[in-house]
Amino acid sequence: MVPLYAHRLGRAYGPDNSASALAGALAHDVDGLETDVCLSADGDLVLLHDPWLPLSTGLEGFAHQRSARELRRAGILTLEDLLAATPRAVALQLDVKAHTDPALAARTVDALASRLRSERRRHVEVLSFTVAACERAAMLRLPARLVIWADYAPAALARWGRRSGVRGVCIEHFLLSVPLVTALRAAGLSVTTGTVNDVARLERVLRFAPDAVTTDAPHLLRAGVSSLAA
Repeated sequence: MVPLYAHRLGRAYGPDNSASALAGALAHDVDGLETDVCLSADGDLVLLHDPWLPLSTGLEGFAHQRSARELRRAGILTLEDLLAATPRAVALQLDVKAHTDPALAARTVDALASRLRSERRRHVEVLSFTVAACERAAMLRLPARLVIWADYAPAALARWGRRSGVRGVCIEHFLLSVPLVTALRAAGLSVTTGTVNDVARLERVLRFAPDAVTTDAPHLLRAGVSSLAA
């Protein structure tokens, strides 16, 4: 069975990136957890899908303009909370978010690298839509994966990945194709997919042998696949 990662810590079990989502995901057999990471004003790392705070909290401004203490009071988990709660056998994908600010994305990666030096036995991978974050992670010897929403210029994408040291690409499942996956794999890049929540679509995705699939409810998708096989 392909590894299944809980999207936003398992949004079927609770609000995005929340303590209840994390507890629900860890209550079942889960291969990995995917979550979003933003930098706070005091250099801490918080788990927040969008750094623009009015979208998900009662606070104003951006995450990097608020202290970690303020953000925790608003119910936002920190990276420390995640590391403390998660067994080392469970892989982590940390999606770096920094709205329209590549430099902030790179600083977020620097903070991650500093914190993760003591976590070398744990499989942690940096994800980002931001090229600067992925390149910075690769330079700091952190496994990095670019998140993409289009299938254009796969050969150029493969060359960039090989040149920069980025190890893989996460692409939305409906964009998977033989030419794209062939070009990426030929360059030595790993391929994972965006969120899949039903067995019918997973069957189509599995034709491309992805290295991992994110899903809102890993245990339900795994149960559906087992039932189908039976």
